[in-house]
Amino acid sequence: MNQNIKTVAYIGYTAKGVVYALTGILALMTAFDLGGQKAGKLQIIEFLENQAFGKIILALLGVGLACYAFWRFMQSLNDPEGIGNDAKGIVKRISFFISGAVYLALGMYAIIEIFQEQGRSGSKMPIEEQSGKYLLIAIGIGLAIKSVYQFIKAIKGDFLNKFNFGTISSSKKKSIIKNLGYLGLIARGIVVGIISYFLIRAGMDLSSSNTIKGTKEAFSFLEQSTSGPWLFALVSIGLLSYGIYMFAMAKYRSFDD
Repeated sequence: MNQNIKTVAYIGYTAKGVVYALTGILALMTAFDLGGQKAGKLQIIEFLENQAFGKIILALLGVGLACYAFWRFMQSLNDPEGIGNDAKGIVKRISFFISGAVYLALGMYAIIEIFQEQGRSGSKMPIEEQSGKYLLIAIGIGLAIKSVYQFIKAIKGDFLNKFNFGTISSSKKKSIIKNLGYLGLIARGIVVGIISYFLIRAGMDLSSSNTIKGTKEAFSFLEQSTSGPWLFALVSIGLLSYGIYMFAMAKYRSFDD
């Protein structure tokens, strides 16, 4: 595989890691009353925009997320690692394309924010048309499948096959990467599962006007559960772990040329 494509993928994994790590950190701070906020991907961009050198940070993040999107599109359309055209391979390649589209939109949002006034927030979108609500059900079902897939990946542990552990001499470092992956995938599965529930419920409630709910609302849902802030804190730690796991991917990920 071309080294330039690998470099683009590494940059993309780093940018994705930044988004998830910040999501976990801010949520964890909220869980223990240390400030912070319940934030989804859009809120993370708005948070970064309000920091020192926010515009520069957003530009770098936007480019990084675009790189990740490009890598996902490459996996989907060019299949550089030979995933294949059987049923399983096609499903994976379609999911890569969808992932690429999502992160390309997020990267574009980060770039657009550079030229917009600060203080705007657009985490919720009203859904009024019945056709739109049927679409929500379809997306919700897709996310439910993705949620289950995250748990399956964690149970099977095959996500570890993407690492070149031969280049890591420390057994402790290997163990840390494995545990970060397990925690991250489980936490991601929980959050995606809750979001899918929100979308399906919004789509089925055709008589009312609903809003699209994302990670921020999923955190609130967890916080209000019977386990309260502890489950919220555990999932926050899990998302932080997933972010660090993405950083490990950026450094140690191997490619099937």
